[in-house]
Amino acid sequence: MFRRLTLVLLVLLLAAGLAFAQKKALGSEENPIVWAFVPSGEMERVSAGAQQVADLLHDRTGLYFKTLVATEYAGVIEALRANPPTAHMTSLATFAYIMAADMGVAQAALVSVRNKSPFYNGQIIARAGSGITKLADLKGKTFARVDPLSTSGWIIPMLTMKAAGIVPERDLSIVDAGSHDAVVAAVYNGDVQAGACYVDARTRIEKDKPDVMEKVVVLQVSAPIPNDGVQFSPAVPQDMRGKIVKAILDLVKTEVGKKAINVAYQWTDLTEKDDTFYDPFRQVLQAAGMNAGDLLKK
Repeated sequence: MFRRLTLVLLVLLLAAGLAFAQKKALGSEENPIVWAFVPSGEMERVSAGAQQVADLLHDRTGLYFKTLVATEYAGVIEALRANPPTAHMTSLATFAYIMAADMGVAQAALVSVRNKSPFYNGQIIARAGSGITKLADLKGKTFARVDPLSTSGWIIPMLTMKAAGIVPERDLSIVDAGSHDAVVAAVYNGDVQAGACYVDARTRIEKDKPDVMEKVVVLQVSAPIPNDGVQFSPAVPQDMRGKIVKAILDLVKTEVGKKAINVAYQWTDLTEKDDTFYDPFRQVLQAAGMNAGDLLKK
């Protein structure tokens, strides 16, 4: 509850500050383009990488950017829905983007590439020695998820568990970890018995926990999921959007740009994709009877 109130206050404060700034052109120093991120890993690292990317984009475009690292996808969606928007660019994961797009507040522009693919997989993990060797063993256990709207960190695992006869809200004690790194760490440390993250988030803590691959085991890997990327509020003019997209695509081809982007989100490249790229995944959600609006209310 406190975190949700903090997000609401953040959106209101940004709205108040931007009310005056709206008198200035978007992208000016007085009215910067706000790029909202949600951490897939350690917040400090994501924040530092995001700011580096913003600074490099300013050098290339002359536009001013302000980065915001939110704690929840819901907070970013609310920032997009504000009037005027308190976020103009986002890097939402698949399910959160589809929610925002279906509300008419986000439009896809770029999809990230990792390991030469615009898709990735999720995984359900458990602590070795916990007695959990199959999905049915999760009943009655503590389970860490990234965020209620995280695609690989909750939505897909939830559907997978339901298909296996587990009712998560009844059969699990659910903990919101806030990031994929934190899910792995929680399982490793024994704070929870199982969790969900992307493949393979275990490597994110391997430097500090060299035995993580032995202590945290994979129960199941999901089907391919569209990667996260870059989306824009409809309030951003098309010519400005095109200028930013070109700058990002050029930037990721440079060593300094690739390093900054990798620090923020472990992207190795980006490719232009519009909203239709997500249609096959939409069909999966619809077939499962997912109601995005109900999840946002939670």
